Amino acid sequence: MQERGNLIRSDLAQELRRRLPELSRAFDPLFDDLAVEGSDGIGRKTEAPWVRLYSKAMSPTPREGFYVVIHFAADGLACFFTIGCGSTVWSGGDLRPVSDAQLTAKTSWARSVVERRWQTLAPFTDTISLGARASLPRTFEKATVLARRVPVESVDASDLEGLLFSAAERLSSIYLAQLDQRDVAPADQDARDLEAIVRPLHRRTRAQGIGLTASERKAVELRAMLLAIQFLQSEGFTCDDKSAVEPFDILARRDGQALKIEVKGTTSELCDSILMTRNEIELHRQEKGATGLVIVSRIKLDRNGAAPSASGGVVEASLSDF
Repeated sequence: MQERGNLIRSDLAQELRRRLPELSRAFDPLFDDLAVEGSDGIGRKTEAPWVRLYSKAMSPTPREGFYVVIHFAADGLACFFTIGCGSTVWSGGDLRPVSDAQLTAKTSWARSVVERRWQTLAPFTDTISLGARASLPRTFEKATVLARRVPVESVDASDLEGLLFSAAERLSSIYLAQLDQRDVAPADQDARDLEAIVRPLHRRTRAQGIGLTASERKAVELRAMLLAIQFLQSEGFTCDDKSAVEPFDILARRDGQALKIEVKGTTSELCDSILMTRNEIELHRQEKGATGLVIVSRIKLDRNGAAPSASGGVVEASLSDF
C-alpha cells in the first residue's frame, strides 16, 4: 500500500509534471496555471487512488471545478483516463458527498459541452467502475464526466499520451464554457454581478464565475434583442425598441393588441430561472395580460476581435401571463 502511494503521489505525478509543457498545448492560453497532484488517501488509504491535471484558478481543490483525473481500479487491473468534478464538500468538519442530483446536473452539462464541440464523446465512452467497497470511491464514479478504461495488459499497446492530450483538450472546452457562464442559471449570473457591485473587494475564482465584462454583457443584450425582434416579427408583430426609455424592452403590436415585452439574454445553458428588477415585476403586475417575456439563452461570445461579439441563441417566449 505504501509503495502504491509513492508511485501515485510521487512517480506518476512527477511524470505528468514533466509533460506539462506538451499538455499545455491542449489548453486555451488563458489557462496558464496548470498543475498536477496525486492522492491515495493519506492517513486512511483509499481503495481507488488518483492523480489529476487541473487549472489552479478553475479547480483550486479537488472538491471544486473540473479536471482530468486518472483513476485506478481497486484490484489494480485497470486504470481510467477521465474528466471528473468535485464529489464532496466540507460540512460539519467532515467530508460529505455532493447529492446525486447535483452531480448528474454537473456531469451532464459538461458532457453536452464536449459533445457539441466534437460531435461525439469518443474515445471516452466507457463506464467507470473502480470496484471499491468504500463510499468515497463510489462518489468518484458518480462525478465522472467521461471515461476511457485501459486494462493493465493493454497499457503498453495503448496511446496513453494521446488519451491524456485528448482529455486535456476536452477539459479546456469545459473551462471556456464555464468562463462564459454557460453552466450558471441567468438569475445566478445576475446575482453574481450584483455581488460584485455590493462587495467589490470579495475575490472569486474563475470557476466561481467572475462574470462578463460590460462590453460582453452589451454584446449579449444586443444579440438577445435582435433575435427577440426577429422572433416577434415572424409572429406577425411590429416592434419598437423601448429599452432605453421604458422599464420594458420592446413594444410589440399585432391586430390592435399591444404587448410590452421584457427581453432576457444569457450565455447560460441552464435557463431555469431569471432575475427581474422591482420595476419589471411591478409592470407585469399592473399590466397583467398585456406583457410578455422573451428569453434568449445559449448565446455564444467571441472575444477574438477588437470588441466582443455574440452569435447563436435559442429563443423561448411567453406572450401571455407569467
